[in-house]
Amino acid sequence: MNGKVILQMRHISQRFPGVVALDDVQFDLQAGEVHVLLGENGAGKSTLVKILSGAYLRSSGQIFLDGEEIDLRTPRQAQALGISIIYQELNLVPQLSAAANIFLGREPRLWAGLIDQKKMNRDAQALLDQLHTGIDARRRISTLSVAQQQMVEVAKALSMHARILIMDEPTSALTEQEIAELFALIRRLKAQGVAIIYISHRLEELFEIGDRVTILRDGKYIATRKLHEIDTSELIRLMVNRDLGDHYPKVPSPPGEELLRVDGLSRRGVLHDISLTLHRGEVVGVAGLLGSGRTELARAIFGADPIDAGKLFIKGHPVKINRPAAAIRNRIAYLSEDRKSQGLVLHLSIKDNICLPSLERFARLGWIRRNAEQEVAGAFVQKLRIRTPDVNQQVRYLSGGNQQKVVLSKWLCSQADILLFDEPTRGIDVGAKVEIYQLMNQLTADGAAILMISSDLPEMLGMSDRILVMCRGRLVAECATRNATQERILQYALGEG
Repeated sequence: MNGKVILQMRHISQRFPGVVALDDVQFDLQAGEVHVLLGENGAGKSTLVKILSGAYLRSSGQIFLDGEEIDLRTPRQAQALGISIIYQELNLVPQLSAAANIFLGREPRLWAGLIDQKKMNRDAQALLDQLHTGIDARRRISTLSVAQQQMVEVAKALSMHARILIMDEPTSALTEQEIAELFALIRRLKAQGVAIIYISHRLEELFEIGDRVTILRDGKYIATRKLHEIDTSELIRLMVNRDLGDHYPKVPSPPGEELLRVDGLSRRGVLHDISLTLHRGEVVGVAGLLGSGRTELARAIFGADPIDAGKLFIKGHPVKINRPAAAIRNRIAYLSEDRKSQGLVLHLSIKDNICLPSLERFARLGWIRRNAEQEVAGAFVQKLRIRTPDVNQQVRYLSGGNQQKVVLSKWLCSQADILLFDEPTRGIDVGAKVEIYQLMNQLTADGAAILMISSDLPEMLGMSDRILVMCRGRLVAECATRNATQERILQYALGEG
């Protein structure tokens, strides 16, 4: 960080129908720094960076680059000024090579107008090598890990001579080793003078990689601090303006009857002879590295993926679940890892999403009772404190945390008592996390059982009664939470236990 201010955003406001997303917000950025943008879901972080990247037209305010006012109207204009954004949902074409993605729409051409493949591969390889990625530019994106795909996104940004790089939740799907590699890359970019705006809800990593932090709350600017002059408690207070108490407010509940038993479940090349039980009143954590089969296990139980062998029992009775509709009839819910593509219908309203799996309850003589839907959805909006003007708002306009609450409401509305939670707090702020943990306590107290998949080991230790560890498609360990440590879980997950 050299102290030279290259970007200033002053009095930025953004209004959508029925919502003021930003209200007189300010932000500045120095060359060669990592400036963290922090706040609860719905605080306005994504709106601010979308204005800076040209995706949104601001309602009012001024933006200065190198002291000169600019009027950003399109993403292409922002890119031409050296401003690039890497979204949490990566914007790559899986079927194309890394090189083709890096230069997509800007491919070098031969005299006849054909793409100069040799030059494109050569230039892309030079960028990837500059970042020390070890990636072959000719490799197809679909064969790369999430961390490698992010590095391709960074190379794409550098190919456009990015001076300002916006990273939105870059570590949400990475392992500890991949996070270390990403941070090493960020430090190299800083040394080259690139300024980085970094959005993350993982507070512990902000102190490792960030220089300054700006906090937003309810669309308003709250404060800017140097990270070495502030601690986690103060950050949380500035973010939420309330005392959250224990970050993992687990309330132990004695296990009751067996709700679910999985016996010898297998899927060729993915899952191998998995057996487990789930009882009323307990949270069973499933830990493991990416690719260990955690998500595949949940999908198989829910009937979303076929199995080759194995049996499922609910309350001791054998059941055949070969599709999600059968799982829903058996009061099984699946909160998927990717809420946007698998958990929600984004163009539908909050009300329609909440009531979708339970339409039979709201039907009479073939007609949907809209008033009943409205009443039930409104009760869930109030109960889960979903921030919205009304239940008819399309869910695509909600923040990530509020979208997650809609998914939870959908399954609570279905009256499921076996809940498969895959990364239930990924990409949501600390305040919304605590609310979800408290909801989990309420569910188990009411007799539900939760199978929780999480990459967040403190969350796993803080909210589980017992922990199952997966490695290469197998269950390799089970331990009571009181006897578990992060180090021990990682040993099992790496196959070293």
